Amino acid sequence: MTTPVVQAEHLSKSFPVTRGLLRRTVAELYAVNDVSFEIYPGETLCVVGESGCGKSTLGRLVLRLLRPSTGRLLIEGEDVTDLPAEQMRRFRRRVQMVFQDPYASLNPRLAAGEIVTEPLENYEHLSKATRRKRAADLLSRVGLRPELMDRWPFEFSGGQRQRLGIARALSLQPALIVADEPVSALDVSVQAQVLNLMLDLQETLGVAYLFISHDLGVVEHIGHRIAVMYLGRIVELADRDALFSSPQHPYSEALLHAAPVPDPRLRRTRPVIEGETPSLFDPPSGCAFHPRCPYAVATCKAEVPALQRIADGRLVACHLRH
Repeated sequence: MTTPVVQAEHLSKSFPVTRGLLRRTVAELYAVNDVSFEIYPGETLCVVGESGCGKSTLGRLVLRLLRPSTGRLLIEGEDVTDLPAEQMRRFRRRVQMVFQDPYASLNPRLAAGEIVTEPLENYEHLSKATRRKRAADLLSRVGLRPELMDRWPFEFSGGQRQRLGIARALSLQPALIVADEPVSALDVSVQAQVLNLMLDLQETLGVAYLFISHDLGVVEHIGHRIAVMYLGRIVELADRDALFSSPQHPYSEALLHAAPVPDPRLRRTRPVIEGETPSLFDPPSGCAFHPRCPYAVATCKAEVPALQRIADGRLVACHLRH
């Protein structure tokens, strides 16, 4: 059995809520609550959900930019949950990131070649000639001409800058790339080019992706498995085709029905979802989705549903699915 690149076991992350002059802690806000999953080599796990559901916090936990409050995080089979920063160094080259904003995530004081090889300076002592050769290889790999390596970030378009960001992430030959909304700031036509590039790189290099997005069209194009999050918890985790053909959690169903479709005649009857997303400061009892769920029963209000495997193999956190 292949060892997962990343294995999360019951990860939670809480932040203290303080009040008063003395900033006393009066509550704990759980941005991520009891989340478990695995990502295997060459696989893309997409995380979707509304803004504020905990997607980006989960990405930071996997990168170990945040330390989990509870649970375990394993990178290539080794437990890194409580490793101090200095011991995390050898793992950081195995997990890299592509940021959302291609304009703010590149250092304007560095030329393109220096940007994509900057991570190498932290791990490898290379001559200038070797770095330039590596920069040329990386630029070619992401579809940019090597002679552009001496240009500055402001001379590139948004799509080209995101290609630079991808090249920088690839420079250390990581096993996993965390991509947090990597195409949301790009034009639709450029989005397709960047997504196809990521798919080609995955096929060639075998890199795994944790792909965070709110765009279901993007997720359907690039994902192998989809994790749907609501108020800090995963409510459904399924293969892409299974989720898009027959969502089993009411929230997954609502998300898919809310997505725009090219032909309005193809839209099915939308389930009635009332109210606003509850606050993390005062989450509902039982299932967090029950105040908005058209199928809720008394049990939903009293008990938190466990994420359980149902008949077709997917994981669903719903009392009405067995």
